[in-house]
Amino acid sequence: MALSLKLKNKKQGSIAIHHGRKLLRFLEKKKDSISPLLIVTHDYPDPDAIATSMALQYLGERLHGIKSRIVYKGIIGRVENRAMVDLLKVPIHKFRPSDIKSYEHAALIDTQPEFENNPYPRNKKVTLVIDQHPYVKRPLAELAIIDPECGATSVILTQALLLSGLEVPKRVATALAYGILSDTLNLYRAHRTDIIQTYLDILPLCDMRALICIQNPPKSKKFFTTLNRGLQGARAFRGLIVSHLGEVEHPDLVSEIADFLLTYKGMERSLCTGRYKGKLHVSLRSNRPTDETPEILRDIFDDRKEAGGHDMVAGGSFHVHSKDKDDTRWRNAEALLVGRLLKRLRLPAQSDFYKPFQHEKHAPGV
Repeated sequence: MALSLKLKNKKQGSIAIHHGRKLLRFLEKKKDSISPLLIVTHDYPDPDAIATSMALQYLGERLHGIKSRIVYKGIIGRVENRAMVDLLKVPIHKFRPSDIKSYEHAALIDTQPEFENNPYPRNKKVTLVIDQHPYVKRPLAELAIIDPECGATSVILTQALLLSGLEVPKRVATALAYGILSDTLNLYRAHRTDIIQTYLDILPLCDMRALICIQNPPKSKKFFTTLNRGLQGARAFRGLIVSHLGEVEHPDLVSEIADFLLTYKGMERSLCTGRYKGKLHVSLRSNRPTDETPEILRDIFDDRKEAGGHDMVAGGSFHVHSKDKDDTRWRNAEALLVGRLLKRLRLPAQSDFYKPFQHEKHAPGV
């Protein structure tokens, strides 16, 4: 049994190193033809996407003089993410439609051409895709490095950077460490030994003070107001906790509160929604290793392409056409999602949800 585990760990390590070497070979081969390069993250980028983009930009420029620009659509809303960008001076910019014409070559980071969560044209071939999400359709790209079991896309770039022989700046190392931590829930979701080893290898190169500050930034009154609304509106039944936040300051709050609600004792799954600029943003979380959480969320969406994720984390959004003063369609959309989720999980449609954070023990529904 010990021998079997050793062989498994060796195989995992070789996979991670293989991805790093593949990226380095590609940059070496294409160095004279892909500069300048447009680096595109998914919309509302998280620390993993930001860190991976930052590391790719550094790697390309320092090794081969490849010039690049990192762009994103949406906003960087979560306070930890803003602290990361500010403290580490990440050179990331808002996407402009003119970027598509200005840059012949593009790299999609933590997303793919077929996904609905990035601004890159669906019918335009990309140069490079680096991602951890399973593909629905094999990406149309010169090189696609996709590892659904790597825990965080940052793991791939960390391996490439360590293999390159370059000196790793503290701010890049710190970004990668936080990218790995945030996407693996402080390594809780790190199911391969090489993920943990990659994190341990990059950690000594970090600015630990900056890392601590990023993880523990001061939060605004609006955050606590939204959190309170999420707690007061939460409903639970048989290990499932649901909360509709209504209007939110930014979509990242939906995933943040979904993560938080999942930590409530006895909960196995959490569903959280929030309304933002005409879209209902949805986050589904699970702590059941047997769950295929992204697949569950896709199954309860009208358009499966509008939802995705990896492991036990899933998210998505869709438009709700409603008059400003009438939230009937919003409430109907929220109720429909819950109903579909109950059916998908084979729970009773007329479930007796209760309010875990209020004095009343029972409520007729959600």
